[in-house]
Amino acid sequence: MSAKNLDRKGRWRNKVVAFRVSPEEDEQIEAAVRLSGLTKQDYIIRRLQEQEVVVVGNPRVYKALKNELARVLEELQRINDSNEVNTDLLNTIELITWTMQGMKDEE
Repeated sequence: MSAKNLDRKGRWRNKVVAFRVSPEEDEQIEAAVRLSGLTKQDYIIRRLQEQEVVVVGNPRVYKALKNELARVLEELQRINDSNEVNTDLLNTIELITWTMQGMKDEE
């Protein structure tokens, strides 16, 4: 069992919450977590509590952006017909756009 952790308000985090997702949903969650720069736990908690997820630019976030953009480019190059664009790809593009817009607003 892992060590107990205190949250920012000094509360013990000793409850486990688990749920199942499809491989596609997992990839979307993983992409959002990578682009946020947060841990998966912190990202999911903030989203569930409808708190703002503020992306702070750091080398890890920039690398995640670069990798996600490479995946998007690869997928777009694979697609010949615009009818083949799936919603997962569009969601990823939208997430990258929001992340980059937030980083632009910081400057």
